[in-house]
Amino acid sequence: MTVHLIKVCVGISSVQQLRSSQERRLIAGDLCHVTKQRPQREAELLDGGSLYWIIKGNIAVRQRITALERLYDGEGEKCGLILDPELVETELVQRGPHQGWRYLEVADAPRDLRDIVEEANGDEDTEGEMSPEMAAELRELGLI
Repeated sequence: MTVHLIKVCVGISSVQQLRSSQERRLIAGDLCHVTKQRPQREAELLDGGSLYWIIKGNIAVRQRITALERLYDGEGEKCGLILDPELVETELVQRGPHQGWRYLEVADAPRDLRDIVEEANGDEDTEGEMSPEMAAELRELGLI
């Protein structure tokens, strides 16, 4: 059964900024995000799990986790999350800050924006699309 991770994207203020930062890092090889703790639910993560990034207080984008690597430095063992370079934008879901990563169950994960758009395009009665920012604000107010 699949499980995801959720983490605050420190120092990043938009999905586009994250995309630009990671494009520069891809020149050196695989995208590797280093964490202090190794997830114990490794098999579930590698069974289609993603890292969901919190940007400016909202879950905004995810990346599939392709592997976990053991890394070592002067402080001891760390974990390298090897990430797929594709950034998949999600519906904005407000989430408070926390340190490190947390598990995110599949049932609690936000939907991909591309899936929402496909659903809306299949519905001919749709009069207009709501921006992800507006949807997040309405959700925060308890209106949707």
